[in-house]
Amino acid sequence: MRKLRVLVLVREGLVPPKSMDGHSEEEIAEWKVEYDVVRTLEEIGHEVRPIGVFDDLTPIRKSLQDWKPHIVFMLLEEFHGTAVYDHAVVSYLELMRQPYTGVNARGMMLSRDKALSKQILMYHRIPTPRFAVFPKGKKVRRSKRLAYPLLVKSVVEDASLGISQSSVVHDDEALAKQVQHVHEEVGSDALVEQYIEGRELYVGVLGNRQLQVLPVWEMLFEKMPDDMVPIATAKVKFDTKYQKKYGIDTRAATDLTPEIQANIERISKRVYRALNMSGYARLDLRLRNDGRVYVLEANANPNLAFGEDLAESAAAAGISYEALLTRIINLGLRYRAPWKTA
Repeated sequence: MRKLRVLVLVREGLVPPKSMDGHSEEEIAEWKVEYDVVRTLEEIGHEVRPIGVFDDLTPIRKSLQDWKPHIVFMLLEEFHGTAVYDHAVVSYLELMRQPYTGVNARGMMLSRDKALSKQILMYHRIPTPRFAVFPKGKKVRRSKRLAYPLLVKSVVEDASLGISQSSVVHDDEALAKQVQHVHEEVGSDALVEQYIEGRELYVGVLGNRQLQVLPVWEMLFEKMPDDMVPIATAKVKFDTKYQKKYGIDTRAATDLTPEIQANIERISKRVYRALNMSGYARLDLRLRNDGRVYVLEANANPNLAFGEDLAESAAAAGISYEALLTRIINLGLRYRAPWKTA
């Protein structure tokens, strides 16, 4: 691949240092994704310039005009501290006629709104748990079609923000309490969906028009006691002591029949296309004991750190980390944005 000028957009304060030397594990965890992407792109031979962004588009505009990058590598997940504004930054890049990596603005908007995305999936008859949205300031009234147990989470936030063991509720009192928690602590409307008992699966997808479904990955809860539910809470994802205590790990899913494998691949492609996604994404699924697959959500531009699920799944498919980033850049360069066809 030819040498490119790559502008990497990250959140302000997460521009990675030149080396990990002298930094604690806690410090490294804050900017590991950014470090892995920036340093690997440099090692491949690209000219890389990371910039931190919070609430001002000026640094982006100046970099585009003065440096003229061939592509923007999108690692920015919010703007002005608001997660739902990430698609607006991508829209700005499109207005500037600037190629970028990852999911396009429409796909980001559709997948970020979990309620809207589930409505689209239901329209396409793609299996997803029954759900309801409880807006802030409204009294909690459960529909009879929502049977316990139920899972309560934010309708827009990702990375399991606000999800804990208490998020799975079994009665109206617990439901009202957990919805209030999402309203007050997370600051968003609450999404309440049927809790699906089963295996927690993650599926990476690469592509714009022609799609590649990566090997199915699974989150295991090997030491989880019977009185706790095996769900991907914030502690499960980010607390290393908690992970060791309960034997939580992710690895390639085993013992999937060819029929289930084919069904997962088919459903994953349907979700990706239904939500107008491009570049790369990760789908969160639940596999019941009877073999039925349910789509929980679709994640645009998931964690790209070396050693994390998407990179490990790609490696299992024979795609090295360097090749994965190169593939993502090529997909960004080839994406047929509206301005390219106007």
